[in-house]
Amino acid sequence: MEEIVKAIILGIVQGLTEFLPISSTAHLRIIPSFFGWGDIGASYTAVIQVGTMIAIIIYFWKDLTKMTISFLKSIATRDFKSNETKLFIMISIGTIPIVIFGFLLKDFIRHEFRSMYVMAGSLIFFSIILYIADRFTKKILTIDKLTLKDGIFVGFFQALALIPGASRSGSTISGSFFRHMTREDAARFSFLLSIPAVLLSGIYELFSQRATLLSGESAILSLIIATIVSGIVGYWSIWFLLSFIKKHSLFVFVIYRIAFGALIIILLSTKIISN
Repeated sequence: MEEIVKAIILGIVQGLTEFLPISSTAHLRIIPSFFGWGDIGASYTAVIQVGTMIAIIIYFWKDLTKMTISFLKSIATRDFKSNETKLFIMISIGTIPIVIFGFLLKDFIRHEFRSMYVMAGSLIFFSIILYIADRFTKKILTIDKLTLKDGIFVGFFQALALIPGASRSGSTISGSFFRHMTREDAARFSFLLSIPAVLLSGIYELFSQRATLLSGESAILSLIIATIVSGIVGYWSIWFLLSFIKKHSLFVFVIYRIAFGALIIILLSTKIISN
């Protein structure tokens, strides 16, 4: 029963924080420490993220279907000028940086990057980047006006999310703002860009760490429950951020990130939680 409750809590945390620019990885690293659970690990985190990715796939099913069909037609006709085909290619190319850096830095991601000090510093530092991107950029370009250069640029920003605390959505939305995308389309592109990277990461971690992650019925049940819960909560989070970002700046998340990062440092320095 305790493992089920734990899985539900972790799923809720993942679903709430994956799409908001506040770093799901940092929350999944730190919140369990308050319950005395210890670090759940990068592999467990990567696998339950698949739940939120399924939520994205369901939410953007029509967009993904149009993009895929358009790309396949483009291959047959050798005409790659349609907006849907260009978006498909941009997402594909934009995924390359995080795949390369994720593979090269996989050992750091599982160990050194899991430090709470790293996460606290990352939360605060990247909140400044988010503020600058949100406050000082023109938001005039719609997603159909993007170029391959924009896709690669935002893709490198997504790779920054390999540092826990940076936030995948926060990084990619910041990168999109720096390319002068509108608020709504920046969030939409951020969500679409995350799909291949997170799915690949989850599948890789599940395969490479299967001996640990699937060691017994309770471990398997925990993963399944956390993944399902994260998907349900994540679907709501997508709707919330898309609705919120149309009319509001992201300043409230900047303040939250700084306060959360500062709180972590205080708790670590006072030995209330351990690194």
